[in-house]
Formats: sequence, C-alpha cells, structure tokens
Amino acid sequence: MKCSICEERKARRYCAGLQSEICSLCCGREREVSISCPFECEYLQEARLHDKAPALDPKTMPNQDIRVPEEFLRDHEELLVFTGLAVFESTISTSGAVDADAREAIEALIRTYKTLQSGLYYDTRPENPIARAIYDGIQEQLNSAQKRAEAGKAAFRDSEILTMLVFFERVQLNYNNGRPKSRAFLDFLRQRLPRPEPSKPSGLLIETP
Repeated sequence: MKCSICEERKARRYCAGLQSEICSLCCGREREVSISCPFECEYLQEARLHDKAPALDPKTMPNQDIRVPEEFLRDHEELLVFTGLAVFESTISTSGAVDADAREAIEALIRTYKTLQSGLYYDTRPENPIARAIYDGIQEQLNSAQKRAEAGKAAFRDSEILTMLVFFERVQLNYNNGRPKSRAFLDFLRQRLPRPEPSKPSGLLIETP
C-alpha cells in the first residue's frame, strides 16, 4: 500500500489524524504541520521526547516587568491548577484551536488584567475568532473564581491572576516547536494538570521555564 500523502513510498504506519496509512518520512514532515495529530498518537509522543526547547532570550521575553518567582508558584498552587485547567479546557473545547491560539488568548488576557492594575478596565479580546473564543472561556472561568468569597474561600486577587497568566505565557513559549498545528503546550498541560480530587492536594509542581 502506498502512502496516502506522497503516493510514492510504502505506507508503514497508521495516521490517526488522517485516518489512513502513511510512510514514516511523511509522518515526520507533516506531523503538526498539515496533520492535526491527536494527543494519543504514539509517534507524536515519541517525537515529543526529542523536541528541543527553543532558545529563549530573557531580554526579549514579553512582560519582563512581571516577575514569577518559584516561591509564588508554590504558594499559589491552587490558582496555578485552576488557571492551567481554564486554559486547557477552553482551548480543547474550541474547534480547530492550537497552541498559537491559546497564546494569543493568554496575551490578550494579560493586557486586560494589566489595565486593572491601573484602576481601569478595558477588555482586549483578540480579533482572531478562535483565540477570542478561548479568551472568553478562560475569562468566564476566572470570573467565576471570584465568587469563591461567597463560599467562604479567599478570592484570587487580580494581580495574582495576572502573574499566573504571565507564567503560562512563558510556559507556552518554552514549548513552542514552531509547527503551525502544534499542541505541545496543550499536551504538557494535559499531562501535568490532572483534575485534583475533592479535598485532596494536587501535588503539582511546574518549574518556571
């Protein structure tokens, strides 16, 4: 059987993204480029082990005015899990969404929360409809978190949410493999942010990139 992509080489593996047989060379070339790969694909997961983190220059990182010390992450683990799940769930529930859309939504949310620090509020929703849908989903969950006080719990401060959004922006940049259909960042969240059981700590620790 010929590869369904190149139609030249012999097909050697089943592609769940295309639901057809392809050759290993096309798999490597088109993975997360023209093919929307499911998280569970064994070839995708194997490739993840060999992905090299991009060389990030601290001087060009966005939002350098906001520090995210490791101590902050340890002291705000509940907010870390909550925000990470909000990003993940809002993105995977949006049809066609990839890492770049999630990053655009996070960047817009950072701009929105920065305006709050100045005593004003300006909702900077993305123009990209996919990123906008993710933005709305995350914002809805973050807004619902502010109702925690009604349940007798301490509400998350806007400044804390802003810092956590900047943290996840940097995580995304650290997992950016440059492929247009990449979901490496989302895959990271999927594996590292399991839903904690009620009344049990998550035991989550994510190192600052």
